[in-house]
Formats: sequence, C-alpha cells, structure tokens
Amino acid sequence: SMTVQQREFVQKMWEPAVAAELSTGVPALFIIGQAALETGWGKREIKDAQGNNSFNVFGIKAGSQWGGATVSTLTTEYTDQGKVKMVDRFRSYGSYQEAFEDWAKLMSNSPRYGQVLKTGGSVGEFASGMQRAGYATDPAYASKLTRTIEQTLKIRRLVT
Repeated sequence: SMTVQQREFVQKMWEPAVAAELSTGVPALFIIGQAALETGWGKREIKDAQGNNSFNVFGIKAGSQWGGATVSTLTTEYTDQGKVKMVDRFRSYGSYQEAFEDWAKLMSNSPRYGQVLKTGGSVGEFASGMQRAGYATDPAYASKLTRTIEQTLKIRRLVT
C-alpha cells in the first residue's frame, strides 16, 4: 500500500529526476527511489539548526573538495563496531534541482560509480552496484534500495 506522502514525494521530485536521467542514463524513478530511501519519503530531510531545508535528498556528504554551503547533522554509520550515531557535514543546496544536478555530477564524474551507470534498466543491478561502489555503509543498503525503487515504480504507474 502507498501513502499520500509517498505519492506527493514522487511528484515533487519528478522534474529534477527526469533532468538527472537525461545526464546519467539512470531511470528517473530509480533516482527518486534513492532519494526516498535516504529521506524516508521526505520525512527526514536534512535541515540546518534553524530548520531550513538543505534540499540534500541523497545524503551526500561535504568532503574536503566541496566548496559550497554545508549543514551538520546526526547520521547513522555502520562500522566494525556496528551502528554508530555521529555528527557529520553534508552538502547544502538552494533547491531540489541543484541536489539532483549534483547527484548526477557525482555519478558521471566518479570512477566509483561509472559501472553503476551501465547497469541499464535492472533495479537489482543498480541497487547492488550502488552498494558495491560504497554509496552507503549500511550492509542492507542494496535490498532496502531495491524495495524502495519498486515502491516508486508502483506509485508512478498510479499517478501518471
């Protein structure tokens, strides 16, 4: 079953996701599915201390190469010691469009993700490729991503 929140999330992310599909070849719904997993369908978007939205729906961290705005927030990482809560710095954007453009750049320019972009239309291959490339530390990331993308595909069939 699906919620109004899930349907609204898919509609809100549709246009920037289509643009990201054009530049990466990854189906828009796969990209929305990843944003849905990272944010709990928009319920856990990364906000700053004042409550302003960072629009970072992909959980992309601000590494040393990042020159843009940042926001610090509590995050869960999976380490040898198990699940660890820690504060980390994330990239902050001016819009969802900027966030999707940055995701597309990361996918296209990083050798780590080059293989993922070649997986074509298979949800499972895309999801396991993302896990292999180290997108997230969660050992169950591929199966969670697969389930979320499948839900996204179902929703889109009903809202078009």
